[in-house]
Parts: sequence; structure tokens; C-alpha cells
Amino acid sequence: MKVNQNLSILIWLNKSKMIDGLAPIYVRLTIEGRRTQFSLGKKIEPDKWIQKAGMAKGSGQEAKIINNYINTVRGELQKNYNVLISQNEYVTPEMVRNAYMGVKEEKKTLMELIDYHLLRVQERVDAGRMSKNTKKHFVTTKLKIQSFLRNKYNLSDEALCNLKYQFVIDFEYYFETFEGVKKNTYMKYMSCLKQIIRHAVRLGWLKTNPFQDFKCTYEPANKDILTMEEIELIYNKSNLIKRLEEVRDIFIFCCFTGFAYADLTNLSPDSISKSVDGEIWLQTYREKTGTKERVMALPIPIEIIEKYKNHNCRKIQNRLFPVNSNQKYNAYLKELADICGINKYLTTHLARHTFATTITLSNGVPIESVSSMLGHKDIRTTQIYARVVQQKVSQDMKDLRKRMMNNPTMKEESKLKIA
Repeated sequence: MKVNQNLSILIWLNKSKMIDGLAPIYVRLTIEGRRTQFSLGKKIEPDKWIQKAGMAKGSGQEAKIINNYINTVRGELQKNYNVLISQNEYVTPEMVRNAYMGVKEEKKTLMELIDYHLLRVQERVDAGRMSKNTKKHFVTTKLKIQSFLRNKYNLSDEALCNLKYQFVIDFEYYFETFEGVKKNTYMKYMSCLKQIIRHAVRLGWLKTNPFQDFKCTYEPANKDILTMEEIELIYNKSNLIKRLEEVRDIFIFCCFTGFAYADLTNLSPDSISKSVDGEIWLQTYREKTGTKERVMALPIPIEIIEKYKNHNCRKIQNRLFPVNSNQKYNAYLKELADICGINKYLTTHLARHTFATTITLSNGVPIESVSSMLGHKDIRTTQIYARVVQQKVSQDMKDLRKRMMNNPTMKEESKLKIA
């Protein structure tokens, strides 16, 4: 019953390959929209063939021989499909064809799977459906796996059929000991491999998923943010050289809009629009997820936009701001932090975190609105910032309590109330 639902066997006459008045008989296998076809090695005159039935006409000796052969082929194909479906969670038409023809399936390897996946990832990047940064995660994951295989097993590759749960936990342990990286960092690689392995199972390259009982867990991230006082200190810093002044302006712009570096480079004059109520809005699509990011411009971002309206970056590159390479931008931000006396690692991510916390959530902007402006697909991502705000409020109250307890007047009043 399962065969009839999933495997379609079509016997047909390929008239395009007709020679000397004879056309070859072909079989086409289709499984869930995927198909393959091959010749049965038999030929017949077209007028002696019933296309709809996929059989030879009449009851003569030639027709009997061909029809008996076709019935045998059908039976063998279905038999091979039954065996394959019992051994694999996903069967392809090519697997059924190879089994019928006696072609031994070569064992797929882990590196072969990863390269196949990377090819599909590159196609998505080229089509604009995946960011280059996401591709980098998969490329780095491949390098980590190669290093793991070399150091743990002295191998350059491994057959997929040999991957068991032990491989997964050994890979995790390798990160914890040999690589010495933080949990959230190596969990990204574990997650990438888990995604690739799921692909192998769906393709029928792997019978069982070794990641089935493994859950990728992350430690709560301690997202650093700037206070309003620190933002004002950077904003009001004067006598900066030109390159640092430009970086300062762009950084402050990000603090008040939440744009990430990759999206910042995509901002152009076309990203600016005015709503019916006269408000100025900034809009782009996140390179990381492709989701819309739309933010109403506050006075400071508007001021910075106006400042660069005649800059060459508008005329030559059609960019809103003169954005440096990521490497230079981060280096200049470090220099800016030193000049301003701020002991925090300034990045566009920190500016984005600051927008989510200090600028919006801390000032009563609903989390749903913040999530929309940041271009988050899931509000649970935004809730991380809400926890940062709660921690900040809690720390502020603890500091207040400490100051009150150190105040002699407050101490006396506290004793009176207790008495």
C-alpha cells in the first residue's frame, strides 16, 4: 500500500529515440515529485504499443514476451522500493533504479555531505535568500569538523553510516577541552552540524539522526549597553579628527536607530521616507534574516543625516553615511572609547543593544514595537533585552539602597521605623 502511495512507475515509449521504425521502451520512476528514467533495453513499433496502459498490443508471441518482461520489471522495482523504504527514512528514485540495476550505492561521507550543503547555501546566498554571514558559520563549522576528525580520530573524513551519538558528544567535548571556546560560540557550530545532519536524513543518506537526543543549549548572554550619560559623553565630544568624528556620528546614529553594521552599509537616501503625519522613517531589510527593519527617526539621527547630505558617500556610492570596513570601523571605535574614557568595547552590536534597552525599553516603548523596529522574527529574541533592562533596574535599586544605608540621616530614620 505504501508503494502505491509514494512510488509511481510509468512505462512509456520514447519516440524521440526511434531508430529503423522501432522506439525504445522506457520506465520513469517518480517519488514525491522527484523523478528518474532509464531504458528497459526493449524496442517496439509505435503502432503496436498502448501508451495509456504501458503495454504491447495483442496476444502474439512478441507482445507476450514484452508484456511479461514489463510485469517482471514492475515487480522487481516495487520489491526493491519495499526493501529500501524499510531501511531508509527517505528513498529517492535513483536509489530504486540503482537497486534494480545492481549498482552498489557508495557510502556517503561527512565531508561529501557538508560540501553538498555548502553548495546549496551558496545558491541561496546568490539568490539573496541567505546572508553571507550565515554561510561563514557553515564554512567555519566545516573547518572545525576537519580539525576534530584529524585530532580525535586521525582521519580526514568519516562515512555517514558511522556517525552515532558518541560522535556528537565527542565533538562537543572537543570544543570544551581542545578548542577552549565559550559554550555559546561552539553551540553555533553544533547547531550548524545538526542542521546539516537533518538534511542528510531527509535525503536518505543517513538512516538515523545521531543528533536526535542532543539539544543545543545556550548560556544567557551578558549584553553590554551604554547609559544615557555615556551616550551624551560620546555625542558631545569635540575636537575629534575627521575619521573619528565620522565614526562617532555613525555610532551615535546606530544607538538611536538600532541598525546593525551589515544593514548600516545598505542604507541609502531611498531608505528615508516621510509618513502622512510628517514623521521621518528609516527602512531597510536585514541582511541576516531578510526581515523588514523600520524605525522612526528621532531628532539626533535626523541631525546626523542632514550633516552628511552633501558628503561624497551620497554622490558616489549612494550611501547615507561614509561607512568604513568592519575592521577599520571597530578599530576606530576602540580609539574613540579610549578618548572618551569609556571602559566598554564599542561595536555596532553594542549600539544596537543600547537602542533596544537605554533608548526604547527603558523609556516605556512596548516590547512588541521594539521587536518590530529591530526586525526580529521572534519576540523571544527581543525579550533578552527586556531581561537586561530588568537587571539594570535591579542593580540601580540596589545601588540606591546602598547609598541610603550609608547616609547617617537615613540610618536614623530606618532605626526609628524599625523600633
